[in-house]
Amino acid sequence: MKQLYRILPVVLSVGIFGCSNSSTPESTAAENTPAEGQEEFVSSLPDSAPVLKVATTGTMPPFSFQDDYGNMQGIDIDSIRALGEEEGFKVEFYKETWQNMFDTVESGSRDLAISGISYKDERDAKYGLSQPYFFNPAAIMYAKPELNINSLDDLQGKNISAMEGSKQVDQAQQMGKYNNFSTRTTAFLLYEDLMQGKVDAILHDLPILQYTAKNHPEQKVTIVPYEGQDNPSAQQVILMAKGNTELINKINDGITKLKAEGKFKEIEARWLGETTSPTASASATTEQAN
Repeated sequence: MKQLYRILPVVLSVGIFGCSNSSTPESTAAENTPAEGQEEFVSSLPDSAPVLKVATTGTMPPFSFQDDYGNMQGIDIDSIRALGEEEGFKVEFYKETWQNMFDTVESGSRDLAISGISYKDERDAKYGLSQPYFFNPAAIMYAKPELNINSLDDLQGKNISAMEGSKQVDQAQQMGKYNNFSTRTTAFLLYEDLMQGKVDAILHDLPILQYTAKNHPEQKVTIVPYEGQDNPSAQQVILMAKGNTELINKINDGITKLKAEGKFKEIEARWLGETTSPTASASATTEQAN
């Protein structure tokens, strides 16, 4: 049975969705100035610990985004830091566009990428992917109740949009029943198009749509997840260079340990709260998470 999520969408500044690349680490100096309500991250590792260069978009809340001081934060930022503390490495974050994330890992200028990356067979063939660490199903968001969208099939004849390079683009193209299909580069631009009536529905990752919606309480939207736990593409992974066996094994070892400790569940609850689970009751209304 499809689960409907009625979200009472905390206001996200448009600025955090801006796209720019960085050849220098983000937030290294700013880490000493945490945003209000956020704890400063202090590594327990010695200064001699190895440092990995981490590519991330910084534009994809709740997975990877920047606070007012330029500090990277979110589920994936906390996750890779926790993995580093477990496996003995520190991290430097480099802000990249979605596609450049993949390119810089492939070229070797970045050690890994983490920013809401879903498993895809073609990615597995080209890159070194970690084992899954987060359940991240795809979902549909729409604003007009009369559309009554409950599944992908209900998008037939509709104007829809998804994020460029995402798994939802592939899913929409395979479906092929829409009236018009477009792509955007960030979740905010997708949401903006929806609110302006340029599209009937948008497709993205469930946590991203939930987080975007609840950060805009002036609007009500409906969110319909359409992937189950058994769907490989609903699993989130960390991307590394193909053949970098040592790093892949280290990351997988850390994921196994943190899963056993319940660390990822703790991080998820910190950013999403208890009301955003895909198994919640139909038409669940979220108040305020975080």
